[in-house]
Amino acid sequence: MKFMGYRRPDGRVGVRNYLAIIPSVFCANKTVERIAAAVPGAVALRHPVGCAQVGLDLELTARTLKAMACHPNVGAVLVIGLGCERFPSQELYEAAVENGKPAAHLIIQEEGGTTNTVARGIELAKSLKAQVDAMKREPCDVSELIIATKCGGTDATSGLAANPAVGNMVDRVVAEGGSGILSELNELLGTEDMLARRAVSPEVAKKVYTAVHEIEDLLKKSRDTGLGENRNELISPGNFAGGVSSVVEKALGGVHKSGTSPIVDVLQYATAPEKGKHGLFLMDYESHDGEVVTGMIGCGAQIVAFTTGRGNPTGHPLAPVVKVTGNYKTYAHMQENFDFDASGIIQKGDTVEETGARLFEQVLRIANGEEMTTAEKIGGDELFCIGRRHGYHLPDEFRMSCGE
Repeated sequence: MKFMGYRRPDGRVGVRNYLAIIPSVFCANKTVERIAAAVPGAVALRHPVGCAQVGLDLELTARTLKAMACHPNVGAVLVIGLGCERFPSQELYEAAVENGKPAAHLIIQEEGGTTNTVARGIELAKSLKAQVDAMKREPCDVSELIIATKCGGTDATSGLAANPAVGNMVDRVVAEGGSGILSELNELLGTEDMLARRAVSPEVAKKVYTAVHEIEDLLKKSRDTGLGENRNELISPGNFAGGVSSVVEKALGGVHKSGTSPIVDVLQYATAPEKGKHGLFLMDYESHDGEVVTGMIGCGAQIVAFTTGRGNPTGHPLAPVVKVTGNYKTYAHMQENFDFDASGIIQKGDTVEETGARLFEQVLRIANGEEMTTAEKIGGDELFCIGRRHGYHLPDEFRMSCGE
């Protein structure tokens, strides 16, 4: 099967064609926003990091920002640095150039301040945007697609309808040679045996156990019994109100987003699969809507399938986020924030297979550029959040015992 996408110099395919204006550090956020506002069609990737970080925390920032600059939905890149940050803007710029992107680079301290940088940045951005606009879609195989899966604002209908529909859609993408990504491991606790049984090899099964056990260990170390109960709960008040009473219930519903395909590998945060490897992947990271979505996009996902029973208006600046619900009341009440209604599985007796087929067709229309998601229409970009780790390292003896 084919869709119309943008073939990039690194061989990957985009479903959108953005000029991304990226600050290497939060100090450059306002400068980046002012440049992007003056160039229609440019997107600003505002973030709160890039300095005063060390170790893995800084590495995740560097890895994620470089993954955004090299993402297949990005046609060209303008990097704006301050000049004294911990993550060098030159490193971000060089990553984009090495990836084959048209790119430019400015440093506020070298340009003489904000006003000069904005003026020069607008000039460069307009030139880059002209190059982006000259890029054309071409026929591409569905095997080039990577679909990220996420649930947020979960209720009981998510596990019964929306997640199974997404899982069926992912199975269809994988059957065509494409890929899917499942993550948010803190909401998959208890399903590690189910996931490991689907691994393509004992080595991948061990990776599954290691990833889930590491997240469980991290959560245990993060608890503070000196705080109130509500500071240590994994389930949100909205989940409880929607009929999800425990992490186990949420996990057993959430795992359906992955469909039934074999798990071919476990990916690290914002790290692309091995070249030529396709299928269903697990990404090793816990759940924060923005952080986990950004990480999966950093792995190369061009489209996000996001299920929610309670309702969620968020989007991502670089990837279309397809909002799916299994709750007919939520769909009727917040229709402007939804792309797909899977409630017929519960209300009308629709099958998961026919619902998944309809969702697959819609995903292809979105990939083609025939259809914008509701989040794109309202300008949602809240899901761009970079993953954080503050000095956490798993003990070697625990790592060695996982999955045995």
